Amino acid sequence: MKKTTLPVALIQDRDHGSREANLANIEARVGEAAKNGARLVLLQELHNGPYFCQHESVHEFDLAETIPGPSTERLGQLAKQHKVVLVSSLFEKRATGLYHNTAVVFDADGSTAGKYRKMHIPDDPGFYEKFYFTPGDIGFEPIDTSVGRLGVMVCWDQWYPEGARMMALAGAELLLYPTAIGWDPDDEQAEKDRQRNAWILSHRGHAVANGLPVLSCNRIGHEPSPLGTSGIRFWGSSHVLGPQGEFIAEANQENAEILMAEVDLERSEHVRRIWPFLRDRRIDAYGDLLKRYRD
Repeated sequence: MKKTTLPVALIQDRDHGSREANLANIEARVGEAAKNGARLVLLQELHNGPYFCQHESVHEFDLAETIPGPSTERLGQLAKQHKVVLVSSLFEKRATGLYHNTAVVFDADGSTAGKYRKMHIPDDPGFYEKFYFTPGDIGFEPIDTSVGRLGVMVCWDQWYPEGARMMALAGAELLLYPTAIGWDPDDEQAEKDRQRNAWILSHRGHAVANGLPVLSCNRIGHEPSPLGTSGIRFWGSSHVLGPQGEFIAEANQENAEILMAEVDLERSEHVRRIWPFLRDRRIDAYGDLLKRYRD
């Protein structure tokens, strides 16, 4: 009988100070996850270094690299060594003056299965990404791998139901979000709780509305701002959700963790039979979604 469950691992971690230290840590963590049975491994957003978008500096562009390039070569070899599908997140230099926030997916044989360029780019205090990243131009295209068709998006994309829906309409079997999100340490605890809960609710909504599992991998730790402000404390809480928004697994808020879970790939079929949201969509009435706003 064909096995319908997929063992997955989310590598929740902090910045270790350099690209070499971070990649060495990723190699160790992926090896441990594979030893524990993982066949799909998800890394956090921009895992090669700190979250540098807290300020605007032309020197940060030195962190970018081509795809393919040194990191993709190393991560591809890692996927092949442990026979896992590996979802990474890199600062891509596409050309001089043209950069993207790009997720690269490696299949279990080490080949590059595909990539996704972050579509929604924030520009908020502490998250000055528009200075660095050009919006993606690949679109919401799932990536076919040996473990299934993956709907990979990146962080700020997670707040937009349209992206998740587009991936679902293109046949994605899972939704995955490499993420770097946290709170201002100076905020009141009630505000911190509201932000974190809203983030989790957005993912649960994507799972329910599309009848798909959702995997989100966040970083941890406090990263001070180069501007002298309080910086960001990343709240961890990486999680795996089922197609009704149910928690399958959730990581802690403060410590490095390899979050392991078993995802039942057949549940989406069963859930969509009793909650046929795709069947009942009124596609004849949604034309105004292509407008910025209905004035």
